[in-house]
Amino acid sequence: MGIVWAFIAMISWGIGDFLIQRSARKMGNGIALFFITAFATIFLFPFVFPELLLLRFIDYRFWLLLGTSVVLLIAASLDFEALRVGKISVVEPVYALEVPLTVALGNFFLGEWLSPLQDVFIVLLILGIILVSCKSFRALKKFRLETGVFLAVLATIAMSGANFLFGVGARHTSPLLINWFTSAFVTLALIGYLTYSHQWKRLGRSWHKQRKLIVGVSIMDNLAWIAFSFSTLTLPIAISTGISESYIAFAACLGLWIGHERLARHQGVGLICVICSAVVLGFIS
Repeated sequence: MGIVWAFIAMISWGIGDFLIQRSARKMGNGIALFFITAFATIFLFPFVFPELLLLRFIDYRFWLLLGTSVVLLIAASLDFEALRVGKISVVEPVYALEVPLTVALGNFFLGEWLSPLQDVFIVLLILGIILVSCKSFRALKKFRLETGVFLAVLATIAMSGANFLFGVGARHTSPLLINWFTSAFVTLALIGYLTYSHQWKRLGRSWHKQRKLIVGVSIMDNLAWIAFSFSTLTLPIAISTGISESYIAFAACLGLWIGHERLARHQGVGLICVICSAVVLGFIS
């Protein structure tokens, strides 16, 4: 089931990112993120209430949940800002580094060493993601000068930590509790931000005009995180991250199908690498 959950996360993140881009452009980063986390906070609460009654302030699990929430808030803020100010063709390849960084964290802290064959396909997966997300190699020639790259690097480091902590937190608490707790924490933080920036009227207008989009993106993004959390219960966190990160290639397929986009030759090669690597990792794991 871990493999199934990982592939559900991949598909959900692919669709979710497609909808997040539309949501952020129509409503703004803070409002879009608020709807996603508020949705999870409300709808997951009945399922985690019994666990919350057993959670204590002195319990190490509480501090694990709190630490994961802080890291996720930082990662999400950096991620949205990097995509806002930078070019997607330059920023997205940087995000492929989430996989090796998460692998390193799993190796160092949990002793989750992969087999040589798994290592080979993880490398092929990373190369494929970079090829798919890079529309032109000319953009990489000015890599250090591009706006948003530094933020993307910071976002990648933070998101790798979030991936790792989500896996650890899901094992020590439950996949639903870690998703509810982090969503509730981010929602509270965004309430303060929206109040400070006087955006509640804008939020109300966004809900009135974009209700279907809000519901759609909230379901898909939260389903992705929940599925990823469940996958880490039976799979090494590195494998769960590797397979689910293939959503970048899936998003490219959506662009081809819905947006009638065309891929360059190297992107096609990368897409094949990602699909084959993810499928093989699923079977050998």
